[in-house]
Amino acid sequence: MHAIQQQYWAVRDYLSPVLKESKFREHGRITPEEFVAAGDFLAYKFPVWSWEAGEASKARDYLPANKQYMVTRGIPCLRRATSLAYTDADEDAERLLSFGDSSAAGNEADEWVETHAGRRANPDSAANPGVIDDIPDLDGPHGDDGLTAAAANLSLSETPNLDDIPDMEEDIEEGDDAAAAPSRAPLPPRAPAHTSKEEEVTNANLLSVRTYDVMITYDKYYQTPRIWLLGYDENGTPLVPEQIFQDVTAEHAFKTVTIEAFPHSTSLQAASVHPCKHASVMRKLIERMNAGVVEEQKAQRKSGAKEGKKKWLFKRGGGSGKEDKAAGEEEEVEGMRVDFYLVVFLKFIASIVPTIEVDSTTAF
Repeated sequence: MHAIQQQYWAVRDYLSPVLKESKFREHGRITPEEFVAAGDFLAYKFPVWSWEAGEASKARDYLPANKQYMVTRGIPCLRRATSLAYTDADEDAERLLSFGDSSAAGNEADEWVETHAGRRANPDSAANPGVIDDIPDLDGPHGDDGLTAAAANLSLSETPNLDDIPDMEEDIEEGDDAAAAPSRAPLPPRAPAHTSKEEEVTNANLLSVRTYDVMITYDKYYQTPRIWLLGYDENGTPLVPEQIFQDVTAEHAFKTVTIEAFPHSTSLQAASVHPCKHASVMRKLIERMNAGVVEEQKAQRKSGAKEGKKKWLFKRGGGSGKEDKAAGEEEEVEGMRVDFYLVVFLKFIASIVPTIEVDSTTAF
């Protein structure tokens, strides 16, 4: 059944027309030319991303031959998505903590809310590295005892004998003689001193980090980018689908995130986020971010106009009234360019796979 569905999607993608008109602000969809422009901007600003050609038999004719999809490799994943889930169980209970003087009134006593109060501390995670012993304070009452005892043993009346000071030239000559001497046979390796139990404890304190190769392709039917994930464990072994879904939020695993054939390879299977809702979500994100970009551009335009008026006062030549009126009119601001499309897209994908650090781009 899954094979038939993939064949249907391939035929649908082949028969769908190529988008020619830009609609990324109105509908959240982009053309192949805009996808290439956004990919060039992403690769230029963030060199961890690069273009790939893929297999020649799977190349899309509406994209350049050497720019079929984008890829970044070795993206870390430090923990599972289930560690971020919040439930109503006792382990996720909250409790109120009070710091400072409990008898203080008003805002003098600080109160904080501790979340996940019932969870056990796991020293095998990056968030809980374990208990760190206190470092003794040298300014304490007993901190100077060692220094005082060492200073008492010193005697200023004794003068060192210069003959007892070693000669550096003799040390260098001895080192040259040792280097010229024939090397001895290497000693046999010693047996490890630690036991198997100590090895288990050491391995338990190590953090197992998964890595992912992330690809971005262009979906011609939905006219949006599409993300693909290839996971590896700490030994470089590819992850099975069940392990990959551990790094996806529960509301997206096995629903919008599925295992499918990679479109630019004949044998590769990868996890993919289905792009059926990408256009609507991207339209909302672009509207919100574009509002801030427009306000910033208007502020820059006003500051530039003030400087232009100051320079105009010192001009000798005079112009016509129509030219002055046209120069004083405020031009329409450009807003967010389509080059930033993939930057915004990665921020959207980061909400689906929060533990995979796919978004290393700038903030808005």
